Parts: sequence; C-alpha cells; structure tokens
Amino acid sequence: MMNEKKIKPIEWRFLLSGGKPVHQLPCSVVAWVSDRAWQNILELSALDDFGGLAESFTRHLQGFRRIVDSKHPHREPLPGEWDSRLNSFQKLLVLRCLRPDCLIYGVQDFVSAQLGQRYTEPQMSDLSVIFKESSPTNPIILILSTGTDPAADIYKLADAVHFSKKVIAVSLGQGQVPLAEAMMRTAMKTGQWIIFQNCHMAPDWLPTLEQLPELISPVNVDKDFRLWLTSIPFKKIPVSILQNGAKMVIEPPRGIRARLERAYLSFTDELMSSSSKVCFKPLLLSLCLFHGVALERRRFGPLGFNIPYDFTEEDLHICVSQLKTFVDEYQDIPYKVLKHAAGEVNYGGHVTDNWDRRCLLTLLEDFYCPAVLGADHVYSGVYRQVDSNLDIKGYLAYIRGLPINDTPEIFGLHDNANIRSAQNETFALLEALVCLEPQTVEEVVVGIVEKLPQPFCLQEVTEKYPVLYEQPLHAVLSHEVIRYNKLLGLISQSLGELTKALKGSVVMSSKMEIMALSLFNNIVPDTWKAKAYLSLKPLASWVSDLLLRISFLQGWISKGIPPVFWISGFFFPQALLTGTLQNYARRLGTAIETVGFDLEVLVKPVSEITEMPNIGCYIHGLFLEGACWNNETGRLTESKPMELHTQMPVIWLIPKANRRPPTSVVYLCPVYKTLRRAGTQSTSGISNNYVTALELPTDQCPRHWIKRGVALICALDH
Repeated sequence: MMNEKKIKPIEWRFLLSGGKPVHQLPCSVVAWVSDRAWQNILELSALDDFGGLAESFTRHLQGFRRIVDSKHPHREPLPGEWDSRLNSFQKLLVLRCLRPDCLIYGVQDFVSAQLGQRYTEPQMSDLSVIFKESSPTNPIILILSTGTDPAADIYKLADAVHFSKKVIAVSLGQGQVPLAEAMMRTAMKTGQWIIFQNCHMAPDWLPTLEQLPELISPVNVDKDFRLWLTSIPFKKIPVSILQNGAKMVIEPPRGIRARLERAYLSFTDELMSSSSKVCFKPLLLSLCLFHGVALERRRFGPLGFNIPYDFTEEDLHICVSQLKTFVDEYQDIPYKVLKHAAGEVNYGGHVTDNWDRRCLLTLLEDFYCPAVLGADHVYSGVYRQVDSNLDIKGYLAYIRGLPINDTPEIFGLHDNANIRSAQNETFALLEALVCLEPQTVEEVVVGIVEKLPQPFCLQEVTEKYPVLYEQPLHAVLSHEVIRYNKLLGLISQSLGELTKALKGSVVMSSKMEIMALSLFNNIVPDTWKAKAYLSLKPLASWVSDLLLRISFLQGWISKGIPPVFWISGFFFPQALLTGTLQNYARRLGTAIETVGFDLEVLVKPVSEITEMPNIGCYIHGLFLEGACWNNETGRLTESKPMELHTQMPVIWLIPKANRRPPTSVVYLCPVYKTLRRAGTQSTSGISNNYVTALELPTDQCPRHWIKRGVALICALDH
C-alpha cells in the first residue's frame, strides 16, 4: 500500500513511533480525556490530513467519548466529517491516540480487510503436520516461547508413529558438543531421531552445526533419520539452517483454563485416588489454580510481577508430589510446610525480587488455607471448589466449562490491568515493526542539537553551595550536576560525530549506524542510556523530559533550595531522601540508622507551597499505579475505570528518630523510578529501579493492594 501511495510514510511513522511532543497544556475541558491521549491528538493534528482534529475535538465531545468508553472502539465510526475524511489506515492513528489498548484489534480488522482473515488467525502447533512435510536432509526447527518444552510432544509423536525406541535427546551445554556430533553421525546411519535441545546454549558450536546438514545426503543417510533442533529466539542461529529447515513456533497454553486443562491431562486417576485423605483433591485443584495464576500474572507486566519469571510444569509436579507426601504423613494439614515448600522453595526459588516474593507469598495464602476445603468455596467469580468425589473426567468437564478469557479479578488485580496488558502488547508489536524500518536521521539530529542546553558550571555551583556538614543537600545538588554534565557532554559529542559522519567528513562506524537507527526510530540510543537515568520514554519525550530536569536543577541553583522537590527530576532520587535524613540526624546528633520517615499527604497544590517545612521535605511528581488517592478520606482507594495512573499529591516526608510502627492500617508501597520496576539487581534482591517504600494509609487489608500490584512511580513511559 505504501508503494501504491495509499499510506503516507509520515503517517506510517506516526503509527509506529508517535509524533513530536507539542508543548501545550493538556486538555482541561473534559476529565475523561487523559493527558497522554490529548498530547497524542495534538501531535496527530500536526499532520496534513489531520489538520483541525484538535479544534474539532471539543465540537464532537460525545462522539469521541463514545470511542473512548466503547468495548469495541476500533469499530466505532469517527464523529463529524472525520469518518468520511479519513481512510481505514488513518483511522488507526486516531485509535492509537485514544485507545492504544485496542490498536491490535484495529490492525487485525485492517489486515483482514486488505489480505484476508486467515492472516490474522493463529496457527496451531501440530508436530505431526510439520513431520509429514520434513525429510531426512532438512532439520526440524522448533522455536520456543517462554514456559514451553516440546520434548514431551516429540516423544508423543514418536509413540504415534511407533518410533519411540529410536529417539535420542541431547541437551546442549558445556561438554556436550563432541557427544552430540558423534550421536548425530550414528543416528544418520541407523535411522534414528536425534533432538538437539536448547541450541542457544551452545552458540560457539552453531557454525559447526551449520556444516553438519551438508553431510546429510540421500546416499549416506537412512530414510527414517530426523534432526530436531529446539532454541529460544536467538540471533546467532545460522541463516542457512533457518532457510533449509522446517520451522515452527511452540507457544504455551494461555489463560487459567488452558493451564488447568494441561495440568489435569498430565494427571492420572491413580494419582487422584492415591491419597486416603479427603483434603488431597481440593488442595490439588487449589495448587493448580495457584500455578495458573502465578504463570498468567506475567502478562500484566510489572503489575503482575516486577520480573517475568519462568515458572515451569516441573515446579507444579514437584509441588503435587510434596502435597501428597505431606498430606499423607501428617495427621493435620501442614499448611505452613506446604506454603514454605511452594512459596519459598519451588516457585520462590525462581524469584529474585523481594517485592515479587511478598506478592507470591500473599497470593499463595489464598490457595493454601483451610477455607479452600469447603465444597462451596469460591476463589473468584466462576472459579470455585468442586466435588472431591469427581475423577479426572469430572474435573476436566468442570475446567472446560470455565471461560477462555480470564478476568483480572482471579489474579487479585483491578479491571484496568487488562488495559495495561493490552497496551503492552500493542507497543511490543509497534517496537517489532520499528526494527524493520529504513533510516534517515539528519532532521532528528538537528532538532536535538538546537534544544540541547550547555552544561552547568560546576565551579559556580560548588562556590554558591559548598559541601557543608550541616547541609547535606548541597552535596546532593553537586552530585546531580556532575551526573547531568556527563550526560550532556556525551550527547553533544556523539551528535557532533554523527553529524560529521552524515556529511561524509568522517567514516560512519557501526556504533554510529546503531545510534542513527535509534534516533530515526524515536528510541534513546544505548550509548546515552548507559550514562543516563532510567527512563522508558521514547526519544522525543525523553529529550523534553531531560530539558525539564535541567530546568529544575537550574532553578535550584539560581533561586536556592526549592520549597517542593520534584523527585522525578533527580538522577538518583535516593540521594534526596538520604540527605534529608542526614540533615535531621546531624541536627539532633543521633545516628542516621535510627531515623525513618513518617509521611503526610497534603491537599495543597504545588503552586501554593512557597516555603520548605521546618523538618523533612516536600516531594511531588509521583504517580500511583494500581490504585488512586482519595483526598477526602486521605486513604488509598480503587482506581477509576480506564485510569491507569494517577498523580499523587504532594507528600511531606517527616524524619523521626526511633519511630514506632503506625497504629493505623498502612500499605507499605514500593517506589520505583520507571513503570518497568525491574532493573539491575544487587545480591540483596534490590533493583536499581527501586527508590524506597512509603507507608500509605488505607482502609483495606494490605494484602488487597499487594495483589493489585500497587506502586508509586517517578516517571511514566510517555
């Protein structure tokens, strides 16, 4: 369609990367339009065919609200003249602005209309089909998705074709290469199947593997011979192997129902009747539900777990074995032992983040507890306990009656979690498409160079704010200035070198090509990220954010310590918190280890606060994810529909020595720098994305917010 001029390149780029930020106040006419959506509408209005879109938005509020509130926004007509004025592709750009969570559905409709529905339907992974199309001279390549292991399916296929005794599997890794080569040569002569599992674990051997199929010819190989290769998506797989082989992507089951069905299909009636205790079957169902919940939470991104863990079927089977043993050997059900084995060892053994461990153990409490033994126990919605007298077929009948699509409620999440999950899917698709684009970057480079400020004068800062024992915040400012100066210097130098390369003054190195590709695709170059603060923003927004951060520090330098600190503007926010604690501890002459923060959430807006507090500091710039703040009650409350993130009011951090635990109910809320939450982890299990934890008042049990994945975030991704 682009070749036929039906899609304009600038509109294609907007779909993939968005537009350039327009410095204009967010829409304040209606509360149901988010700041992000309005910013996107303003950016889209800058394109030729969309001129006047922002102005006409207010004239057609009801029509646009219908799209925002609709369950099928991709099929809603645009209001006014826009439905006839825009073609089907251009309507996708409006959908991207207003409801990015449904963009994939819009793309599916678009592809279906242009190419046919079969191009939007997933293909089932049927090994028997790919086997029939294979031959002894071409390998069968199985590309693995997270949580899949096709070895059992290969053996099952071998049984079906009466070949089970002639299958050899080798898991590649250290020391296995010579054995693998020898076994392959033997298998070629004797007509066996050989499975090389996890080819990505032997990257240095892959060039040798590339030559091995050349030895396979109809003359010197048995007709029954097959070479099976399994690997995760991996850049070093030789192209010739991919070209000559039959390829299939193996995807895991998706959804609680599919997870439960897979689990019970692997069980036998012998297992189900092996325990004399009545509690075994209810606890087994409970364990399988927990397994499904733990696996499926990963699709909600950081709301589910900070780090997407690869829990496996093996973890479940070990827990099933332990469940049977402990239930049979103990007179009373040892819930504490069961929870420790599953939560701390089997599943917990994968977990490296302390906050994820808290979440996992909290979830497990709902599935390993006396309440689940009740015949009428309801886990959530349609997920309930069933008659323990049922056999495997009875359980499968119940499972197959469950909904295919899960509601967030079973995971303990808010309905908004589905929107966030769909948005993640959309942007993953767009990022994949971005990687396939050609590049031209001169305009982008010039635009950034024009905006880039000069570095701070460090000498001026240190003279005006000398490092003093009684004022630790001066040191915080100096360190921030040094960090930002290094970043500004790197950006200026790299853009200068790239400009020369684009003009032909110097040779374009591979490093510069990678940087140019990132700039064109509206992505922050990796060389900048290595010296920069953590951020998920696209390049255009990242540059605007950098300018705001520099402006914040410049205001501090010229006007003195600000009355309210914009915590999101710090390279290292923890330094502000530590400096505030040091200030208090040194004033009192007490050890800083004995000092902690109380907090008070203020109703006043930032603009009305003109003086620093006598003790502690005011901070703003945080966003709540998974919940929102109720100013009237001064408590955490449920998010509103379609509201993924809400601005947290100004927080007063009040240092106190030897503080006692709060008497009211609080939720210990982690604070992260970005929405991804995960980062580089220390040996203590603390991510470099993690800032601190604040005690937020709540009327709900803290377990409720733990399962919701509630956190405070310094900076969003737009």
